[in-house]
Amino acid sequence: MQPVNLSNRQIQILKAVIEEYIETALPVGSETLDKKFNLGISPATIRNEMVKLTTAGFLRQPHTSAGRTPSPKALRYYVSNLLKQKDISVAEEVAVKEKVWDKRHKLDKLLKEATSVIAQRTHSLSLTTTEEGDIYYAGTGYILQLPEFYNLEMTRRLFLLLEEYDYWRKIFLTGEDVADFKVIVGEELGAEFDSCGMVFTRFKIPGHGFGSMGVIGSNRLDYGYIIPFLQYMKGLITEISG
Repeated sequence: MQPVNLSNRQIQILKAVIEEYIETALPVGSETLDKKFNLGISPATIRNEMVKLTTAGFLRQPHTSAGRTPSPKALRYYVSNLLKQKDISVAEEVAVKEKVWDKRHKLDKLLKEATSVIAQRTHSLSLTTTEEGDIYYAGTGYILQLPEFYNLEMTRRLFLLLEEYDYWRKIFLTGEDVADFKVIVGEELGAEFDSCGMVFTRFKIPGHGFGSMGVIGSNRLDYGYIIPFLQYMKGLITEISG
């Protein structure tokens, strides 16, 4: 449901800002929107609407830049209302299934391989946990290529947390039911991870309770691909681990 305080024009501008930010990792200005997107309104009107979106908490103005970046509130709204999920091709589904098929009789090997596949396909850090206290991760090298993770202190803290099962259990395996997927951005992961984002889903492991798998990266994750891919992996693990 669209917030009543956003007009169609504001939604159009917000979508353009988010998609440009996801592509470039840079603050987005009205001039860029005017040149790159066919919004049908003047740069002055774009600037005025961006000020309103900033006041409403959907955009942020970092430092003294004239450009804006989307807030966690904006990214959640985008995923829930504006995102077009990409189709996972049959060829990709077959390739992924072949990759993990031989590991299906050993749960630890299956989950380890699945975690590695998720990292490779999403070019992100991937993490899988189970109720029995297991934790698997892969793809640390991918996030080191992102400008957000040039912040060495934030990256160091994240890497240290990869071994902390209780931290991820609180995020992955407690709280409300996750029917399909859940997106966590910015401060929801902790103040020190303001520029990070995560998508995860829970899955049933026959005879072993529940598990959860997710992708961690910048808040500019390719949500349109990652969400359906995790949903496919959830169904695949449930199917072949039985």
